Amino acid sequence: MSQPRDARHGTVLFAHGSRDPAWAAPIEAVAARMRSLAPGTLVRCAYLELTAPDLPTVVQALIDEGARAITVWPMFLGVGRHAREDLPRLVAELRLRHPDVPIHLQPAMGEHPAVLETMARTALSGSSP
Repeated sequence: MSQPRDARHGTVLFAHGSRDPAWAAPIEAVAARMRSLAPGTLVRCAYLELTAPDLPTVVQALIDEGARAITVWPMFLGVGRHAREDLPRLVAELRLRHPDVPIHLQPAMGEHPAVLETMARTALSGSSP
């Protein structure tokens, strides 16, 4: 089992959102798995549109829970307009609103080498989930 992250560090899993409530299940499952792997981890999901909560609400909640630094992981496979324009603008606004809390924006999750490796191996396996 992994070591717990510093409880003063918050993580936001940021996704697009959808009118279909079931759409958020995989993102919420990642957050639940993170909590399982590292109990005490401050992790929440936030959505750009159509699904609540939004990024400003989640960042404020993490700060209220004691986070003194926050990392935002875009749960996108690639870098489209939302990841390239909308999210950096939102993060810049949050940095202005919370100048004492470092907010780090990661690249799109789908560009992470470990994620690419897992997707390739899964596709090659030919097995169903």
